[in-house]
Amino acid sequence: MNGSQLVSNIIAPEDHGEFTPLLGKSFLTPLYDRAIGLFTREHLWRQKIVEELHLVPGDRVIDVGSGTGTLLKALMTDCPEAGLIGVEPDPEALALARRKFGAGADLVKWHNGFLESLELPAGWRPNKIVSSLVLHQVPLRKKQAILETIESLLVPGGTVLIADYMKQDSPLMRSLFRATVQSLDGVSDTQPSADGEVEKLFAEIFTEPCLLHRFPTVTGTISLWRGYKKGIAQ
Repeated sequence: MNGSQLVSNIIAPEDHGEFTPLLGKSFLTPLYDRAIGLFTREHLWRQKIVEELHLVPGDRVIDVGSGTGTLLKALMTDCPEAGLIGVEPDPEALALARRKFGAGADLVKWHNGFLESLELPAGWRPNKIVSSLVLHQVPLRKKQAILETIESLLVPGGTVLIADYMKQDSPLMRSLFRATVQSLDGVSDTQPSADGEVEKLFAEIFTEPCLLHRFPTVTGTISLWRGYKKGIAQ
């Protein structure tokens, strides 16, 4: 099965455990696209993800925490022949994503649940996985679990790209992060990210970890990291 032979739609309505809404509060979800575009320089780091993925026909990609589908839409535009799956536990965000795609929504396969409950049919394994603005919202043990699950799903030699609030690398960025992201998402889950714990986990789990770019924003620094699953690329 190649990337264009997509798995069937995956829906897990029972898998709606606790999750942090996109902007920390569910009533803010309809404002997510506007806020992210305005305050995080989204067009820069999302485009960098697309460029660094180097999609080709037959690629099989999972977007972990696909939110309202902005990145998935950019990936589809870049390479319509790639197979795409969006994983998103928030049903309201998923509904916004499907509306954003319109008639093209059925070309992406959506998993309404968490990554650990995603079941792939035999013969379909991702060779590329991306995640953006997810890890900072969850506890440290969950950050590790998500990264380990990504590693387990990838084919040997597969690529992972993570764009997120990680180490806040200056007093200004720490202050901005504290005043914005932490005021919405809380401190307990976000502080380990600000202290650089995600980078440490990333380097332990993936081979050839590489910081590709830092994007200073009015909400703190967003870092883009690339790594690979150990093994020979298939």
